[in-house]
Amino acid sequence: MGLKGKMIGQTEIKGAGGDVFHEFICKTPHHLANATPEKIQAFTLIDGGLGTDGCIIRWDYTHDGKARVAKQIMEDIDHEKQTITFKMIEGDLLDLYKTFKIKYHVDNKGDYNLITWTLDYEKLNDDITHPGTLLNFFLHMSEDFESHHLKKA
Repeated sequence: MGLKGKMIGQTEIKGAGGDVFHEFICKTPHHLANATPEKIQAFTLIDGGLGTDGCIIRWDYTHDGKARVAKQIMEDIDHEKQTITFKMIEGDLLDLYKTFKIKYHVDNKGDYNLITWTLDYEKLNDDITHPGTLLNFFLHMSEDFESHHLKKA
């Protein structure tokens, strides 16, 4: 079994356009705690400016029933293609994975908006499981965002 892996998942959001989703994640991620309070408890900007390559952020979140922490660099931000890659630099995931990157991409086709999440990782050893529940976390977080956004509209 290989130590490197990639998982990809997609979800459709209808009422909240993909443009809105990208702007929200890129420039106001601190509001995710309001949109998904059972998943995201806190967000901290540590260095740089939101929406700019190289900014460092911290998430306090709950995954698989446990309080977790992630410190990441936002990199490869492309506003035209509506993508961001989050590179893990500290946190619970690095207890299991040598490297871990989370990327999302928004595909807008009229009323049809697909959010694609990609997890690229390298496990520390073969005993570590693949991060399927974490991929589901991001897919459900996207759906929670849509529900939250529709309530505000």
